[in-house]
Amino acid sequence: MTVLFHLVGATNIKNESLMSCISVSLHVRRESLKKSPSLAEIFPDGEARFDLTFNPCNANIASLCPMKGGVPIQASGIIPIAPSDVSGFPKLAFTIPDFEGQAIIRIFANSTRREIACYSAVVTNGASFSHPEAVGSILGIFTVVAVIASFTTAIYGSSITTIRKHYAHSLSIFVVFSVFQHIYFSGALSLNWPSVLVAFWSNYAWSGGIIYGHSMQNSINQFLGENKGNASMVGAAGSSSISSGDSIIHSIYKRTAARIYVRDLMFDFEDILLSRRAEHALAKRAPSSNTTNQWFGSPVAPGLPLPGNFSGFAGTLSQESVPQSNVFMTGFLWYLIVIFIVVVVMIVLKGSLEALSSANLIRKDRLSFYRAHWLSYTGIAVLRTFVIGFFAMVFLAMFQFTLPGSAGAKAIAAIVFVTFLGGLGTVAAFACYCRLRFGHYQSEPDRLNFERKKVWGIPWFDALRESQRNEKDASRIFSFSVPWWRIHFIDDDPHRTPAHEDEGYISKFGWLAARFRRTRWWFFAVWLGYEFIRACFYAAAQTNPMAQVFGLLVVEIVALIAIIACKPFESSRLNALMVYLLGFSKVATLALSVAFDVRFNLNRITTTAIGVVIIVIQGVLTITLLIFIVVGAISSYFSITRNREEIRPKSWLPLRDKYLEQLDKKTADLPPPPPPEPAPPVEPYFSINTIKRVPKIADEDPEFVTDLADPTGSKVSVRRSRANSIASSQGTVPFGGYVHRTSWNTSQIWSTEDSRNPDNQSRTGGSRSSNAPLVVAGPGPAIAMTPLKDPKEYQQPVAPSAAAAIPRGPSPLSRGDSPQRQQRVGASD
Repeated sequence: MTVLFHLVGATNIKNESLMSCISVSLHVRRESLKKSPSLAEIFPDGEARFDLTFNPCNANIASLCPMKGGVPIQASGIIPIAPSDVSGFPKLAFTIPDFEGQAIIRIFANSTRREIACYSAVVTNGASFSHPEAVGSILGIFTVVAVIASFTTAIYGSSITTIRKHYAHSLSIFVVFSVFQHIYFSGALSLNWPSVLVAFWSNYAWSGGIIYGHSMQNSINQFLGENKGNASMVGAAGSSSISSGDSIIHSIYKRTAARIYVRDLMFDFEDILLSRRAEHALAKRAPSSNTTNQWFGSPVAPGLPLPGNFSGFAGTLSQESVPQSNVFMTGFLWYLIVIFIVVVVMIVLKGSLEALSSANLIRKDRLSFYRAHWLSYTGIAVLRTFVIGFFAMVFLAMFQFTLPGSAGAKAIAAIVFVTFLGGLGTVAAFACYCRLRFGHYQSEPDRLNFERKKVWGIPWFDALRESQRNEKDASRIFSFSVPWWRIHFIDDDPHRTPAHEDEGYISKFGWLAARFRRTRWWFFAVWLGYEFIRACFYAAAQTNPMAQVFGLLVVEIVALIAIIACKPFESSRLNALMVYLLGFSKVATLALSVAFDVRFNLNRITTTAIGVVIIVIQGVLTITLLIFIVVGAISSYFSITRNREEIRPKSWLPLRDKYLEQLDKKTADLPPPPPPEPAPPVEPYFSINTIKRVPKIADEDPEFVTDLADPTGSKVSVRRSRANSIASSQGTVPFGGYVHRTSWNTSQIWSTEDSRNPDNQSRTGGSRSSNAPLVVAGPGPAIAMTPLKDPKEYQQPVAPSAAAAIPRGPSPLSRGDSPQRQQRVGASD
């Protein structure tokens, strides 16, 4: 319920009478203004404001009554505010993060009736999306985890091709920084950003090398000198949040007593009463209170825009208190520090491994390949750092060219620009030449066929080149086709070793091509060109916001379609993150950012809502990246334990085996197999291809063995000699099948013998001696056999003459006996 101000300044104006105005404005929702129709008419754009106009002479401010050159200006005071003065401010203003509000003091000269001075401060409620210490630290910790996980896969192992395979499926640090830099450098467009977006982007400033250091900024200021450029010339799109003050001038100097509406007279009268109350409150203060006022916040540094002006790259940088004139030197110095840290870490790691090996704390051959080639690894790490910082450094160097700053800073920017663009461009071209010099490209005519289909219920056309059609596409019906062309590479040696299996090529250029697919190993050259085009639009088109935004939007849409068609990365996680999620975030951010151009003049509530949507999109992208970092750390653990049979926890072992199997499939980079042909309808059928015969007792019969060897015996002789047996099995045994003997039980044998020798019962008295000869009778001639006393003698083979007389009838199987009967018959036999 108070307004506190404290002014300290100086002037070279000789003598000037002044008028001052204190204005406090908050951007509120229209719904909160509907409760007060008079306020809704005054603030149709959703901006609630109250103004206090006073005469410094009536307010007991001697240094401004009048203002004289050589007299130091000291003005301060506390103005009480009535509840009716701030009735338009909603309670939401005290809770919503980064709620936009400003307090402005304007000083007008009575002689010229023009504004000659302005103090601006941002009104905040303490809630903000900007937490670089907490959020930035968490993002930094996850980045370190990704660095360790990726680096361990690059140094573990002894086979270069195997190391490349596992390294390609770890999470790329290049992808991590691409996501972070995309989010932060979205604020480099020349648009009037809402405060919520600028506050959110400040959490990612460290990824672009924008880190504030007081001593570093002082050194850069000394290097640049006094010429720090003008923030209103480049990179500032203008802000509608700070009005020009013309309406206030009109109300101060052109107020007349004649008014048409009573409402206007009432408001003029309220303004006069408010001004008189402010003057009275300031006049009552003690003059000594000038030295006891407390400062809130901090004054902005030279080169920063006015508080509350978040337009352009200068507004984004203001959250880190880095002037846009210092941004290139700040990013470049931090980049040099990162390179120094990388080199030191590699040296310390090498020394630590040697020390641990000498102390027998690790095996002598632990990481032997890395220890033998650590200098090469150090050089590759530095070159990889160049790739990661390519976009940021090229953009900052080109942005420095657009500023009217120091010649020394521009000279350093030119050296950096040539080093990154010329150096990396030359290396990338040479890497492609080493593989493509043994072949040639050929252009052939082709056609592009379009098939009408629906995607999510929306009519769409699916394109297919004629050269890609195969048998499964023969049934597809295309709506129309257009002439096209096809450019493909023809290798002079079709059996040449692929790039990912050529150890010499991997050792030289694996830091460029290792993570891409076998058939997309050249994609690093395309990506560098794409990043350079983006940097040109961000830096060179600062003075034309619409061309900058729409040009970038076209580039991102074309790049998204082309990259989705290529799917360049070997890892599915990198394709999902870098191709789909990052590409969609870039297109959506640019499409929504068009609304922030000052030409559309949207009210700040609408722009704040659009900014929250962008925060949600980029926040989801960040959370997905953090999840992928954790998954990448686990997969890297699987890669460095690939030679161990046991891992901890043991429940991860099947998951590791599945991951290694999937990794081999991805490395092959072969097209998916065609779908299997549909199986013919199943029809009932029965067939016997082979029969396995087991030895039987009948195999000891010479006549039976002869029948098996004689192809005609099974059809003729068997029928002639065993007519009765065959007659009894005509219905079940096929023609030419072998008929086995009929099984006989004991009762049948005794009954047959008694019927043929009636005297046996009279001699033996109805019983048979165990030593009497046994007569076996059946359908054929009877055979007399003498039982043996020793049971083992039953194992002796039957005499050929007797065996020839034993009749053979149909087997139990041929009679269709049940399994139980077959078991009983076998026991009898």
